[in-house]
Amino acid sequence: MNGKFPMAVNYVIPTPESLLPISGVTLGFAKAHVKKPDRKDMLIISLAPGSLAAGVFTQNRFCAAPVLVCREHLKRGADIRALVINTGCANAGTGATGFTDAKATCDEVAKALDCARHQVLPFSTGVILEHLPMDKIIAGVPQCVTNLTPAGWFDAAHAIMTTDTVPKAVSRQINIDGHTVTITGISKGAGMIEPNMATMLGFIATDAVVGDDVLADMVKAAAAVSFNAITIDGDTSTNDSLILMATGKASNPPINGQGTAEYVKLQLAVNDVAIALAQAIVRDGEGATKFMTIRVQSGKNHAECMKIGKAIANSPLVKTAFFASDPNLGRILAAIGYAGVNDLDTDLIQLYLGDVLVAEQGGRAESYREELGSAVMKESEILVRVELGRGAASATVWTCDFSYDYVKINADYRS
Repeated sequence: MNGKFPMAVNYVIPTPESLLPISGVTLGFAKAHVKKPDRKDMLIISLAPGSLAAGVFTQNRFCAAPVLVCREHLKRGADIRALVINTGCANAGTGATGFTDAKATCDEVAKALDCARHQVLPFSTGVILEHLPMDKIIAGVPQCVTNLTPAGWFDAAHAIMTTDTVPKAVSRQINIDGHTVTITGISKGAGMIEPNMATMLGFIATDAVVGDDVLADMVKAAAAVSFNAITIDGDTSTNDSLILMATGKASNPPINGQGTAEYVKLQLAVNDVAIALAQAIVRDGEGATKFMTIRVQSGKNHAECMKIGKAIANSPLVKTAFFASDPNLGRILAAIGYAGVNDLDTDLIQLYLGDVLVAEQGGRAESYREELGSAVMKESEILVRVELGRGAASATVWTCDFSYDYVKINADYRS
């Protein structure tokens, strides 16, 4: 992105030194000119033999060809040796040709890394309804391989960006049974964001030793509390993918079963990385000027709390009000009311903006003054809290405002 649009809200760009290498993982980029010249737009992540991978993907029925190929390759259960990612072209809405191109991309990577096609997972992001420029993709593979390095996470984060204004990456380390375990991840996304089992693109790797069935459960749990809890514009992409990889190089005793302390410790660390990456996507929402946390509490169950949180977060009227710092907060009550939780008792609901009580007992709180709401809405990070008064469940959703620049960015996306 060029400098004419806002940068990510209160986001600190990681340094190359802050991104910790994962033993058994190397990363290499290419400037393949898929859409634009002289930018990193292609990436290969190479994994040591014996590495495991699991993923969650978009539920969009027009899912992209690479998603279909990834699902097919992961079902085979063989160790995954590489991921290949391109930006600039989504290879979605491309029919049989798109599927053939995704397979051909895997073939090129497999030849370069001396592995089988089904050990390669392909990913694409960019413009929908356009075919991959296969000559550029094929030429980019050897460039990526030449650049493979364990220290390649920072360049990798840049290589998967599209309308992102900042690279999104984070590392964490924990101790499991006396062994240091490292988790590093990257993601991309700034628009067309309301995932259903994933995000735009996210890749998280660890050197932990885990059992074969652990990663599938762990990536689903991580997605539920992170990428499935964000929305920018309510649009689910055709290419959403989140992949969790484990190389097994940390030498810790194998982690098996969800009930163990070691499993819980690793799950929480993976969740932490996923949440940081997901929040970075919202902070970098196209044209975003504010980062909002929507916390719905005291509900009957998590599902209804999430439904109400998403209704508030996806409302264009709510989002534009926050952009304008206009405390037109009846819009939030309207969103709660149409969220689809049909047995709500509105007299029990309390709405807070930050620490300011806005509404209770079915109407405006007696203590509320508009200048109090306006002061909160001028901040760059805002908490909206809804108390439903009907149980102990809760859910948190992260979103951003809608600015003039959101329209400008998406109007100019293909130019």
